[in-house]
Amino acid sequence: GEGAPLAPIYHAALASVLPKPVAILNIGGVSNVTWVGQADGSEIGGALLAFDTGPGNAMIDDWVLAETGRAMDENGALAASGRVDEAAVAEMLAAPYFDRKPPKSLDRNAFSATPVKNMTLVDGAATLTAFTAAAVALAATHFPQAPSRWLVCGGGRKNQTLMSMLAQRLGKPVEPVEVVGWDGDSLEAQAFGYLAVRRLIGAPISFPMTTGAPGPLNGGQLDRWE
Repeated sequence: GEGAPLAPIYHAALASVLPKPVAILNIGGVSNVTWVGQADGSEIGGALLAFDTGPGNAMIDDWVLAETGRAMDENGALAASGRVDEAAVAEMLAAPYFDRKPPKSLDRNAFSATPVKNMTLVDGAATLTAFTAAAVALAATHFPQAPSRWLVCGGGRKNQTLMSMLAQRLGKPVEPVEVVGWDGDSLEAQAFGYLAVRRLIGAPISFPMTTGAPGPLNGGQLDRWE
């Protein structure tokens, strides 16, 4: 399949005690989402869907770095003082990726920032932040059912402007994963430890509705040595 994302089975395990359906959104350079529905008696069944939604922090970071030399728009302060150009957002959402059905994945450099190139620093930051949020909202149209809440991990959850834009465009509660006792900075590292244990016991880590794999797969050949 696509080979990514791989954390969804861990998200599903963590969410096993939460009301369903729920969406876990990871905002790194790229954003990816795991939709977890009500289990049907099997471990996975039809209760899991995951894919990359579109840009995360990468386009915002690259814009701010090029314009100011700083690594990021800390807490979304620049975007908060700018104006969103909705026409530019719509132009970026016209990329072919958004027409593809999930599961699907992409690279951090998959989208062009050309529509914001002549904007001011703050308007460009605001528009690119809105693009990330709008892409997540568009991704939600692929879910079998609307989630009751969105839980956010990754660095993007620290950008309050982005979190506010997500809540506005999704029309649902959008909260950092810490509200349910998870560690948003360590979730990915924890996930790969979890995947390693699953591989050791022969349990699958990749599924048709997370990576597009042909069936539940356990992560390849394991070589043992003394």
